[in-house]
Amino acid sequence: MSFASEFKQFAVKGNAVDLAVGVIIGAAFGKIVDSLVGDLIMPIVGRIFGGLDFSSYYIGLAGQPAGLPLAEAKKLGAVFAYGNFITIAINFAILAFIIFLMVRQMNRLKDQAPAAAAPPPEDVLLLREIRDSLKK
Repeated sequence: MSFASEFKQFAVKGNAVDLAVGVIIGAAFGKIVDSLVGDLIMPIVGRIFGGLDFSSYYIGLAGQPAGLPLAEAKKLGAVFAYGNFITIAINFAILAFIIFLMVRQMNRLKDQAPAAAAPPPEDVLLLREIRDSLKK
């Protein structure tokens, strides 16, 4: 089997296509969660902790003066941007929680057994009994 035909067989398999769709949807979903965290949740958390933005917390490793915005401090040299890490960790926790809720709901929908068929009306049962007794 040639390399091209082998690759074609791999690429058109359902698993590879499903994976590609999952990655694309995951990337788009990640942007939504980034916006949720950055634009809605982190400002509230920052307000609770005194109006500070976690993403601007850093330790200058190249002698940067304190109080500079993170972008300017990075221009002057290396920084230990622990606030940005905190923001990304919170982002991950929220994303993991949302994915958990989605999977949980999908499992609930999948596990719901079809409703049992309603028992037949009494007249149908009586007719069946009569039919069965006539066969004897």
